Amino acid sequence: MAATVTPITHQHFKEASKFYNSPACLSISEPYILCSHQALHVAMTIDKAYIRGSMAAILSVLQHSSCPHNIAFHFLISATANASLLRTTISSSFPYLYFRLYPFDHSSVAPLISTSIRSALDCPLNYARIYLASLLPSCIHRVLYLDSDLILVDDIAELAAIQLGDNSVLAATEYCSANFVSYFTPTFWSNPCLSLTFANRKACYFNTGVMVMDLDRWREGDYTRKIEEWMEIQKRMRIYELGSLPPFLLVFAGNIVPVDHRWNQHGLGGDNFDGLCRDLHPGPVSVLHWSGKGKPWARLDAKTPCLLDALWASYDLLDTSFAFDS
Repeated sequence: MAATVTPITHQHFKEASKFYNSPACLSISEPYILCSHQALHVAMTIDKAYIRGSMAAILSVLQHSSCPHNIAFHFLISATANASLLRTTISSSFPYLYFRLYPFDHSSVAPLISTSIRSALDCPLNYARIYLASLLPSCIHRVLYLDSDLILVDDIAELAAIQLGDNSVLAATEYCSANFVSYFTPTFWSNPCLSLTFANRKACYFNTGVMVMDLDRWREGDYTRKIEEWMEIQKRMRIYELGSLPPFLLVFAGNIVPVDHRWNQHGLGGDNFDGLCRDLHPGPVSVLHWSGKGKPWARLDAKTPCLLDALWASYDLLDTSFAFDS
């Protein structure tokens, strides 16, 4: 009898190994970790389409952390998602994980979303990172945001400890060799009222999939509203093509703390059209990021993996005994 593919549900993941704090770690009691200044706060989105990637990302963070029990995870989910099922799924694979779920009501952002060059970029949950400062408790002052299509192979504490200086709101990897002009349409560049926003700024492309964010400064500067204002202009004039990234660039490019490239070796998913295989950038690697159309789990399932997808596969918690029924 031919094998029949069974849809992967949120419950079909294996339990991960338990990881322990090193002796040098501070001891934080669980009731206090949510608002602890000593805790390391990580924010991610989780949904049905990307949960397999999210589970692998969580495992990679814990496996390489020197103080895994001091990490508090904050998962943004759609307000229409089955929160109980997601909570059970995460708890089953990571029974010792401290985490909270935050339903994201996308009714306010949905009217602001413009169609982009790839439909996956138009998912409202992709814009939830803009609202972290209001979704997370006010006692959380600093958070590390991670996309779901990446793995860490280094201690996350080193990344989270990056200093933001006196004024910067966020830190991220910059790529000043990228063609910054290409991220915006001719309509944008031909309008001085718009293009002058980058005057006196050394604006470079940066990837928003890995960001250290000061939530207090974000709240004080009302940066959610500033990004929304650019999204409103986009609805009227079509000034970019790429989803949630360009409004971040419009507000922050040239005013962020640059992070070493090893903390976001992005683009491993290829471009937004074909998703072809790509190699790593030269230099050391701490984060492998499959941004782009090609996701490692999809290529592995299709039996057309790229060479680097094997690294991601070592963190895949999918229980393959559920994947097929004979």
